[in-house]
This record gives sequence, structure tokens and C-alpha cells, in this order.
Amino acid sequence: MATQELLEMSLFAFNLVGLVVCLIGLTLARRRQRRVLGYSIAVLGFVIAAAPMLSQLFGTF
Repeated sequence: MATQELLEMSLFAFNLVGLVVCLIGLTLARRRQRRVLGYSIAVLGFVIAAAPMLSQLFGTF
């Protein structure tokens, strides 16, 4: 199977996992003590969700 096909198949999984991680981070950010941690986790979730698109954009695969 070609790399492009694998990347297209994994797109949904990356988006779903990234969305869940982002929502967990934003939920944590509601508390003042965990605000920085929550925003960091939310950014990580966004990067996970955008990883397949970014890899296509920068030509990694």
C-alpha cells in the first residue's frame, strides 16, 4: 500500500484523537491552577489533528 493511501486512511483517526485531546485541554484550562497545562494540551491536540495535513503541505510523505 502506498504511503499516500495510508495517510488518507489515518486522517479520520488523527482528527478524532486530536479533537478529544484538544477538548480535554480546554476543559483543564477552565481552572486557574491548570490554565497553562490545559492550553498546552489543547495545542498538542490541534497539532495531532493537523499532522496529516501538515505532512502533505510540507511534503514529508
